Amino acid sequence: MTGGVRKRGSTWTWYTSRVDPATGKRRYYTKAGFHTKKAAQEALSAAIAKLNETTYVQPSKLTVGAFLQDEWFPATKARLRPSTRANYETNLNIHVVPALGQIRLQQLTPARLATFYGELLARGRRDGKGLAAKTVRNIHALLHRALKDAVRWGYLARNVADAVDPPGLDSPEMQVWRPEQLRAFLKHVRDDRLYALWLLVATTGMRRGEVAGLRWSDVDFTTGRVSPRRPRVVVNYAVHEGNPKTAKGRRSVALDPATAAALRDHLARQAEEKAIIGSGYLDSGLVFTWPDGRPLHPDVITHWFKRHARKVIWRNGQREQVGLPPIRLHDVRHSYASAALAAGIPAKVVSERLGHAAVGITLDTYSHVLPGLDERAADVVARLILEDSEPSVSASGVKSGVNKSIAPHPGEEVRGEDPGQ
Repeated sequence: MTGGVRKRGSTWTWYTSRVDPATGKRRYYTKAGFHTKKAAQEALSAAIAKLNETTYVQPSKLTVGAFLQDEWFPATKARLRPSTRANYETNLNIHVVPALGQIRLQQLTPARLATFYGELLARGRRDGKGLAAKTVRNIHALLHRALKDAVRWGYLARNVADAVDPPGLDSPEMQVWRPEQLRAFLKHVRDDRLYALWLLVATTGMRRGEVAGLRWSDVDFTTGRVSPRRPRVVVNYAVHEGNPKTAKGRRSVALDPATAAALRDHLARQAEEKAIIGSGYLDSGLVFTWPDGRPLHPDVITHWFKRHARKVIWRNGQREQVGLPPIRLHDVRHSYASAALAAGIPAKVVSERLGHAAVGITLDTYSHVLPGLDERAADVVARLILEDSEPSVSASGVKSGVNKSIAPHPGEEVRGEDPGQ
């Protein structure tokens, strides 16, 4: 590698070049503005050393905004899920570019990023209030990904987002229905045309997009299994068919006999509707549709769920009550998982049925169920080992048996983190 310095006007400039090992082409590097020849020579030596270490980047005036909007996002968006692409575009246009866009990319520092996150938490919303910590974490993930690509593309020597910690998340109370409340809901919708949908969500924990995009080709009545493959997700009210959220989302879930029977009944009803409508029927292959075969918008499913839940009559203690505690349709998924873990189903099995990327997500999300299970599991296992001894007595003074269920105590509250998995 060679180079030199030369005087241009009243200042000195260094220049050098080398063959890029990745492309085999020669690249040229230069920097001007040094007041003395010695300063230019010292800077040249430092630049050559960095190039030999492959850490040197060509000085650039490229701004954060120009890099993100003109280069990175156009090159990346085709690989993103529709919902992720929409979130990235919104966060770039509303939060990132207005605050950081004029800063030169190579001058962005960890301190400036940390300050930016603090500003978002304090007053990042349009009404002057702070953004939720989860939203700021999503913005951090976006910037970390973009700056990582900037390093790979030769714009930066390091990813400054590596040196910034995103805000932590609180652990809000998780809103779920207890098994008896879920049972009351299913009893209320027993004669509903979409009873099989409500039952499927309650007994498998499938996501809204998964049931909305479920096809009859995904249902195997012979083996009693269902395999959601093409979820239908909503982005700005427009429906997009995509791939499962994670690789583990491509799963096969066993059906219980009651849910399988409800799906068979639904198939028979759909065949009757098709026969009645005749040539006007739109055969989309979807399991859950309008009577004429048109696909259901996922938001419509959510609306119907809320309307049904408000009308349920259920016994709350010693009195009857109209309307179940308000929860989201997605929280039925949490209700299923909490009940499964409380019933003693291994976390690994629950994780696989939910389609979580790793069992750690399941354990973190439903950590509220684990303490009680841990105490009761300790008692049960101790009795199995010491079965010739006297029955152990729990902290409550109640003797436990070897075959005692480890289901939750009546009235036991369910609390924990809700990351929206």
